[in-house]
Amino acid sequence: MAVRVGVGLGGFGFEDRRGWFRYVERLEEAGVDSFWQTDRLVSKEPYLESMAAMAALAGATDRIKFGMNAVVVGFRDPLVLAKQCATIDYLSGGRLLPVFGVGADHAPEWKATGKDKARRGAKANEALTLLARLWSEESVDFDGEFFQYRGARIEPRPIQQPLPLWIGGASPAAQRRTARLGTGWLAGITPVGAVASVIQGIQAECERIGRRLDPEHFGATIPFHFGEPTASLGARFARAAGTDDPREIVAIGGAETLIERVRAYLEAGASKFVMLPLARTEKEIREQTE
Repeated sequence: MAVRVGVGLGGFGFEDRRGWFRYVERLEEAGVDSFWQTDRLVSKEPYLESMAAMAALAGATDRIKFGMNAVVVGFRDPLVLAKQCATIDYLSGGRLLPVFGVGADHAPEWKATGKDKARRGAKANEALTLLARLWSEESVDFDGEFFQYRGARIEPRPIQQPLPLWIGGASPAAQRRTARLGTGWLAGITPVGAVASVIQGIQAECERIGRRLDPEHFGATIPFHFGEPTASLGARFARAAGTDDPREIVAIGGAETLIERVRAYLEAGASKFVMLPLARTEKEIREQTE
């Protein structure tokens, strides 16, 4: 099983745009497999818009792959999103790694935009079906509950055929969605035991419907911090995962601690990793990443 290690950022902790580009250049020259951008449209903290950031990376890098974990399909038009992904993959020479989700129930975008959360899973299923078809078919007709297309097509199509369509989320509905529509699954900030359970659920659903997912197409996100983080940083990640002890989800300590955590996720069935440095400032992000 091929192990691949990428680095992700939860927000924009850099002093300016040049700092962000220098950071990505450092990842590329160091041989990091991929770089990941968290998708957040509404927030007090600074976040880059994921699709625009991926487009910038397509022109600013030569080797490193990149993705967004996870783009909420309910906030975007499927045709526009399909065209964006195809364009970015084409211009980057086939280096886009897109991951999609339906959006957390408490995501601030729902309230800020007045969008209806009801049946967002069903709407996402239609959108994901459309993405896959638009990336691979000459012309798409579609009659759904939420979307109706006639003769829709995009050119140029992605270089990668099929373009990866990884899905996030751990609920039973997300497991069924991944098994039926996805080509892989990426866990968010999720404990090892839960990751193992979801992978088993996806594989069981695949077997039930007669579909196969590549066993190497399962990934996990691992927050890490070398040394002891400040209480506020540790509490932030603990709250995000619904636990009182950040060590349940954050690899805190030294290199061996991080290696042991990776091994645990490997045993759970994941082989692709997004390492998330637990840091706030540009200096801290760089130090933790090094």
